Amino acid sequence: MTQEKKTSGRGQRDLRVRVKTAKGRKLSSTLWLERQLNDPYVQRAKREGYRGRAAFKIMELNERYDFLKPGCRVVDLGCAPGGWCQVSVEKVNSLGQNPKKPVGTVLGVDLQEIEPIAGAELHQLDFLSDGADELVKGWLGGRADVVMSDMAAASSGHKGTDHLRIVALVEAALDFAFDVLEDGGTFVAKVLAGGAENEMQTLLKKNFRKVANVKPPSSRSDSSEKFVVAMGFRGRQADASETLEDDPDAGPLG
Repeated sequence: MTQEKKTSGRGQRDLRVRVKTAKGRKLSSTLWLERQLNDPYVQRAKREGYRGRAAFKIMELNERYDFLKPGCRVVDLGCAPGGWCQVSVEKVNSLGQNPKKPVGTVLGVDLQEIEPIAGAELHQLDFLSDGADELVKGWLGGRADVVMSDMAAASSGHKGTDHLRIVALVEAALDFAFDVLEDGGTFVAKVLAGGAENEMQTLLKKNFRKVANVKPPSSRSDSSEKFVVAMGFRGRQADASETLEDDPDAGPLG
């Protein structure tokens, strides 16, 4: 691994890490490692104690839409390694730092094991398995103010298959949100570059007062991911009176 100096637009000299291909390591793995080492969000996450760069995605979405409020009950589906939970705990749970501030709930589930996070309840669970949603409802013990999903399927290498898999994950998360969200609640989920599917968009418009497709600044420019943020839950049978919109002020769209 070497470092090369690079002159920035301000005339400053920055260090860029270059990774040499090691024996047995694929070129794609070398390029991924190099990108990680030079990613400013990865570096910032390490400095600030977050478990990954994804923490800044939910942070930026919340800065714009303000859905993580003190005292909120939050369910995070696909939470590993835990960055979204960390941000949620900071926003909704005072951890005793301010006794006058409402204490919220953060419940995270993931297929992988997650290291404990103070202020969050974490469970290892395949959310698509039979009865999984009922288990999560039991752990929640009531309604939720926010349901968010960063669930992602393992890549098959086939775009059409991968697209169907992530749509299935978003649909499962949305169906769960319909069952547990309080009136006025918020649903946040990772989707693909095209945003939510047309059928899903219609469903979201019927059940939420405002729906936006957003690519936050911390999402890599070459990534096909986008996030749907649906606010103001009003029930599965409600009539649509608002339009789905792309948010032009939340970074470039996919």
